[in-house]
Amino acid sequence: MAPQADGKRGRLIFALDATMSRQPTWDMACQLQADMFAEAGLAGGLDVRLVYFRGLSECRASPWISDTAQLARLMSRIVVEGGHTQIGRVLSETRREAVKDGVRALVFVGDAMEENVDELCAKAGELGLLKVPVFMFQEGHDPHAESAFREIARLSGGAWCRFDPGAAAQLRELLRAVAAYASGGRDALARLAKSTSGAAALLTQMK
Repeated sequence: MAPQADGKRGRLIFALDATMSRQPTWDMACQLQADMFAEAGLAGGLDVRLVYFRGLSECRASPWISDTAQLARLMSRIVVEGGHTQIGRVLSETRREAVKDGVRALVFVGDAMEENVDELCAKAGELGLLKVPVFMFQEGHDPHAESAFREIARLSGGAWCRFDPGAAAQLRELLRAVAAYASGGRDALARLAKSTSGAAALLTQMK
């Protein structure tokens, strides 16, 4: 697969809810991110910016990282802490980076939503106008979170998926598909969709 036409590497923001309820799937997210880099390498490469929130209004973002081992080390040092969700800050950070240097996609993994859904939807709509799809991966079955996550994905032109630790193979396919999109655009995702059900599922949901 050829790199992007403009010669730039793909840029993806990988955002994680690091509040206490997420400990069981944090390690899994650390493992699966390596597959994103591997797939992106086939479509021109990928730079990832890790964003996470936890505790009392703590929301941090890493520099742009192009090495999977470096990102894995960074994630392994993060300890989950109790606190409320800060999805709005994640969406705002993504918009800022999209306007500043360009972002191809946002991946968010979380299990709850404790914010004003209308405000989140407004931010998601702004990302949609900037052509930055949000891929919302939901752990668990909270109906309130699912409703908000689905709407954020729809308004941004992205997709909603279940983050099920019992379906590691499917999750790996889905994250590989997001990475293919971030590094090679719709064409790369369409090519991957011919061979994997995960890519086909994302492509079907996206506008």
